[in-house]
Amino acid sequence: MIPLRMLVSRLGAQTTRLLVPHDVQVFSWQYRSSGPPATFPKSRGGGDSSYMEEMYFAWLENPQSVHKSWDNFFRKANEEASSGLVQPQPPTVIPESRPALSSRTKTSKVVEDHLAVQSLIRAYQIRGHHVAQLDPLGILDADLDSFVPSDLITTIDKLAFYDLRETDLDKEFQLPTTTFIGGSESTLSLREIIRRLESTYCQHIGLEFMFINDVEQCQWIRQKFETPGIMQFSSEEKRTLLARLVRSMRFEDFLARKWSSEKRFGLEGCEVMIPALKTIIDKSSEMGIENVILGMPHRGRLNVLANVIRKDLEQIFCQFDPKLEAADEGSGDVKYHLGMYHERINRATNRNITLSLVANPSHLEAVDPVVQGKTKAEQFYRGDSEGKKVMSILVHGDAAFAGQGVVYETFHLSDLPSYTTNGTVHVVVNNQVCYRRRGHNEMDEPMFTQPLMYKQIHRQVPVLKKYADKLIAEGTVTLQEFEEEIAKYDRICEEAYGRSKDKKILDIKHWLDSPWPGFFNVDGEPKSMTCPSTGIPEDTLTHIGTVASSVPLEGFKIHTGLSRILRSRADMTKNRTVDWALAEYMAFGSLLQEGIHVRLSGQDVERGTFSHRHHVLHDQDVDRRTCVPMNHLWPDQAPYTVCNSSLSEYGVLGFELGYAMASPNALVLWEAQFGDFHNTAQCIIDQFISTGQAKWVRHNGIVLLLPHGMEGMGPEHSSARPERFLQMSNDDSDAYPAFTEDFEVSQLYDCNWIVVNCSTPASYFHVLRRQILLPFRKPLIIFTPKSLLRHPEARSSFDQMVSGMCFQRVIPEDGAAALAPEQVQRLIFCTGKVYYDLVKERSSRGLEEQVAITRLEQISPFPFDLIKQEAEKYQGAELVWCQEEHKNMGYYDYISPRFTTILSRARPIWYVGRDPAAAPATGNRNTHLVSLKKFLDTAFNLQGFKGKKF
Repeated sequence: MIPLRMLVSRLGAQTTRLLVPHDVQVFSWQYRSSGPPATFPKSRGGGDSSYMEEMYFAWLENPQSVHKSWDNFFRKANEEASSGLVQPQPPTVIPESRPALSSRTKTSKVVEDHLAVQSLIRAYQIRGHHVAQLDPLGILDADLDSFVPSDLITTIDKLAFYDLRETDLDKEFQLPTTTFIGGSESTLSLREIIRRLESTYCQHIGLEFMFINDVEQCQWIRQKFETPGIMQFSSEEKRTLLARLVRSMRFEDFLARKWSSEKRFGLEGCEVMIPALKTIIDKSSEMGIENVILGMPHRGRLNVLANVIRKDLEQIFCQFDPKLEAADEGSGDVKYHLGMYHERINRATNRNITLSLVANPSHLEAVDPVVQGKTKAEQFYRGDSEGKKVMSILVHGDAAFAGQGVVYETFHLSDLPSYTTNGTVHVVVNNQVCYRRRGHNEMDEPMFTQPLMYKQIHRQVPVLKKYADKLIAEGTVTLQEFEEEIAKYDRICEEAYGRSKDKKILDIKHWLDSPWPGFFNVDGEPKSMTCPSTGIPEDTLTHIGTVASSVPLEGFKIHTGLSRILRSRADMTKNRTVDWALAEYMAFGSLLQEGIHVRLSGQDVERGTFSHRHHVLHDQDVDRRTCVPMNHLWPDQAPYTVCNSSLSEYGVLGFELGYAMASPNALVLWEAQFGDFHNTAQCIIDQFISTGQAKWVRHNGIVLLLPHGMEGMGPEHSSARPERFLQMSNDDSDAYPAFTEDFEVSQLYDCNWIVVNCSTPASYFHVLRRQILLPFRKPLIIFTPKSLLRHPEARSSFDQMVSGMCFQRVIPEDGAAALAPEQVQRLIFCTGKVYYDLVKERSSRGLEEQVAITRLEQISPFPFDLIKQEAEKYQGAELVWCQEEHKNMGYYDYISPRFTTILSRARPIWYVGRDPAAAPATGNRNTHLVSLKKFLDTAFNLQGFKGKKF
């Protein structure tokens, strides 16, 4: 075996230079056998350039595994090294030219030229896009010689970089397997190689792909672009492209003529996006895709709706009529944010295809994870585990794609098992390749800031005219045919415009992006306004508890600590009680029995942040062997998915929202690791969850589990910021409601979301089941506990969960105070964990008969009817609201005006809790305990509010 350094020397420093990035320095590599070190190049970026090394070791193992040129080279080098002809001298610098021909054999000259051509081909594949003609305006002002890569043959003299000469241009060279420029030919002249490389990589398409680590993917791209003639369109394809360009451009022209002073965020300057999207959809349909889900910003959205989704034009045009009355409740949204769902025949394939364009706010990239989640759900319900039936397309603006972090948060979900959609087509509208003919919107004057650019834009010939002239010149279409195509589409637009004038009412429901056939009645209303009991039979509770406390797989070894947890569950089941984790298990399990798919997602949700859930068991002896007992409850149950997400809130919450859009018959939950972590997903909460129905008539039953509680854990692990959710709740604090028979359900139907803070496991169980049993869907915000997960008093009996029982919006006092309400001096209202602090303090002071404590399990919509009953029951008592949060946070600002309304301003509702503060909680344990003691003292000081004015 010859030392590898001999091969480096034999190869020649110039050829070594061709195998690695041009900008290199020398480093020393210790060969793994005995002998002196060999010298290899190393890039200044720090990465090893080990191409030749890999070739050599592959050749040693199997000479047939490398290209025959490498085989010949290594054999020759080996022979010469064995005969002592070569005296290698490790180079300390890289020389600028290789040794003279007289010092080497003729064979090695052929090898070096061959390797030089391979390097030339690779240079175009890597860096050809740097000289691609991508600027339609022709205003790039850089000196080309200053940035054109030196290894691209832009002039004849650059052949010298490869130690080639003009006389070599007509020599034939063997093509490597890493290029397809030869087509059926295995050799080409150097002149033709350069011509074909320039045609592929240096024209109007820039290809940057060689960073991809997957060789198969790189080969696929090379084959699709390098194969001779592959980019040529047939006459029929050209005519189709022209017709689609006509529709794309004339649609924008029509809107500009009819509504010249309206913002519409048109596509002018990038009209080719419409035929591009339609071609993607055609090809996808041809390959078996049945459902395409799109997400995009507002630029070009109306054009996509009209010419890709095929929304009725009159419904688009009537959106411009300011006199139309809205038929739907809620705010609606501007026309360039709306979505659409449409099933139609794809004309290119004559196959059915479903197209959905998901509604999106002005937050350009916020829709990305929503689209991915909806796509994943549609794949799941179809059993499409490989993404062969359902796919997604995301359209981006170049600046937003580069600048908005949710793009990356969406990308890094792509390979997670429970999040992957098996690939997405991303279309980036690059304003350095396309351009905006009208600036940011139609009312914007871009000449203020880009005068020279827009002078050039105004001189641009529209792409439709350019392409039509080209096809007319080559005889593909005639001028008359082109003009008839324009007249035909103009007539379609005018007729639709005429029909749009007959419309008197604007229906946003016609723009729904995710309809649920059969869930609502034909008018889109709930089929009833009742909710059945959320309790379940006791034998079902027992069965679920039994499975939850066992390991369904044989020979599966669990952690000893987990064994204790399972024994505890078995004991609770035997004693007919549940803690928080077991109540959740029973809610999920019972829904699975009823055919409801349950999906729980978030950071560390499989185990639970507080190590309480353990829905995925891990074999302690077999790596990656897991068991999900929840999927072993019944033979014909619905599937349960529990999945640890990436370390993302914005992207993952958006994904789960999209997942919940696909079907009403699924309970989809996202759990924050700590409640306040939702603030990095605030865009999804504000723009989609709280307002989605009002803007887009879109119901969604997503559940947010937000761990919350003041326990001395510091400002970032305490508050889920309930005040923010309550501030965005749409129930009117000043409106005294009419208490009809269906008041509870009607109130839920009218709200934009439901906010609860459960104080018992049974409440948590019932509210999860109610979420599915309601005849409509609303987002559910649950402030979940931390310390209550293991609090000995936070247990519920089976009696509170069996058939006939239901969720209690308010849990009234049921102790001594309730037996003699006329003797009660103070009625404390509270919610969540603070109830247990209050009960303990009341007991220690012996005030069970003087102080009643009532819990609000549902905070919004506000339970006016039940609060009124409680206040009237304790007519002589002071009313106090007690919370552990600071006064400017928590619930007080929400509940106070509603108490005032329901009490007709006759009685005050006093505040007890922590003082106002900037941070939600202290990081000092002692400070926490001192403030807790202070407000508990106030809560039970029955003289504390005497003589004070409210």
